[in-house]
Amino acid sequence: MHTSILSLPTSADYHFIVIGNPIAHSKSPELHQSFAKQTGLNIHYARQLCPNDFDSFVAVAASFFNGGGTGLNITVPFKEMAFELCQTLSQTNQGNLSEYALVAGAVNTLAIKDGKLYGDNTDGRGLVADLRSKGVDLDSKNVVILGAGGATRGAILPLLNANVKSLHIANRTVEKAENLAKMFDDNRITFSNLTDLPNNVDVIINATSIGLSGEKLPFNDDLTTDFAYDMMYGKPSAFLDFFKAKNANISDGLGMLVNQGALSFELWTGEKVNLTDFTF
Repeated sequence: MHTSILSLPTSADYHFIVIGNPIAHSKSPELHQSFAKQTGLNIHYARQLCPNDFDSFVAVAASFFNGGGTGLNITVPFKEMAFELCQTLSQTNQGNLSEYALVAGAVNTLAIKDGKLYGDNTDGRGLVADLRSKGVDLDSKNVVILGAGGATRGAILPLLNANVKSLHIANRTVEKAENLAKMFDDNRITFSNLTDLPNNVDVIINATSIGLSGEKLPFNDDLTTDFAYDMMYGKPSAFLDFFKAKNANISDGLGMLVNQGALSFELWTGEKVNLTDFTF
């Protein structure tokens, strides 16, 4: 581990950063300050821009924790690098990964736990928690998720644990969806391309950038659902517009950010945030 190169304020009881590239857009500092205000904790939370390479990421993370840092959030493009770091350290008994991080192959939360670097992934559980907060009962429901990248991979285990009846992975390249399905030994999972979706869909989740570039959505006009959820937020969503026109309930992913952040905050501080009527 490197000597600390980060100057951490001494007035706060807890020190957090979020690492990304880009990072200026991140809402995590404001979010966690809201958590701290509710729980009565004194924290400092900063954004940290990092060059997009593994060695730079490791240097920043090591400096932060060696300098007294408490917890670290990771966003694009460093989640797989954080996973690799924890996996490498686990070989010498200096690191550990949660079940959710292992399955996702990505880490969005780092902490020091039992003297080891601990990597967790709270994204999928944040998604499920947000859906439930919006009145979506996933038990015995037919769920479709669009995309076969890291966001989908991180959501699969929490969705299966929510006792969905079926989980269909749809992707432009069907082979990627198939490979992802094969990673999970669960007969509830099926897969297809984006144009061959099941007819009986209770919940459909978008984990892609589909529709952002103005291209026509590859859905049949008769595709319907009870609830459509886009993991992205803060941008117009042709995906949500499509289902809103069919009178489906819809939501963007801001609540996913809030819920996954609350899980990180609880890991770092031991304090559970009350998200009922929460705003920031």
